[in-house]
Amino acid sequence: MRGPTKAVALDLGPSGVRCSSVHPGVIRTAITKGADESPEHVALHRIGEADEVSRIVVLLASDESSFSTGAELVVDGGETAGRATVR
Repeated sequence: MRGPTKAVALDLGPSGVRCSSVHPGVIRTAITKGADESPEHVALHRIGEADEVSRIVVLLASDESSFSTGAELVVDGGETAGRATVR
């Protein structure tokens, strides 16, 4: 999704169209219910909640992010930041 996001941002930006992408980590949903919820590998040591992702989406859709396009917003509790230390 990174390539197409940036291509749309570059191609349609002059027309006022903004395009960014959201990259969630493990999020607690009906699909993940009952799955292994051992978040030791996540920097925040917990599973994310759906509303934490939706707030990022609302921000991107709002005028509050009017100068943002081509961005990649990672909502993964720090999972991709590196290996978390087990507490």
